[in-house]
Amino acid sequence: MSRICPHCNYARRATDNAPDWQCPSCQKAYAKTAPPLPPETLVQYGPNVETRSAGAGKWLLILIAFGAAFWFGRPLLQYGSAPQATAAASTEQPEVVLYATSWCGYCKMAREFFAANGIRYREEDIEQSSTALQQHKKLGGNGVPLIVIGDDVVKGWNEQALRRLLAPWTRS
Repeated sequence: MSRICPHCNYARRATDNAPDWQCPSCQKAYAKTAPPLPPETLVQYGPNVETRSAGAGKWLLILIAFGAAFWFGRPLLQYGSAPQATAAASTEQPEVVLYATSWCGYCKMAREFFAANGIRYREEDIEQSSTALQQHKKLGGNGVPLIVIGDDVVKGWNEQALRRLLAPWTRS
């Protein structure tokens, strides 16, 4: 192995008797580790100004995204609460129509819900009236009960939807 002394620039020969870690000419020890790295490959630890400014930009971008989501999501939030707001604004209960049959258990539960909460409703039996059946089909009904509250249609028995749509008029 050919090695050059960093102190005196002596090129080591194969016939030299000094140990591998010592220069045979000046008797000084070589560095026992790898040679030092050039300055451009050294890693400096500590705060990096570029990273810090990129982090602020990232948070600003996240803040803008949340602001845009809130701004463009407002109509959806307002739409979700519109039936309650509209219903609360008027003091009169909206028209409630129950499309049902006499033998349906869920229709019976809807009738009991309306009676227990003092909700006025009109019942249309789709087996007794062809106009009721046509209206039921026109509203997209595949089964019973189909409940129309103002402009909203509740398909099947859904007590939560009924409570939400009729909240100002129920005796909860």
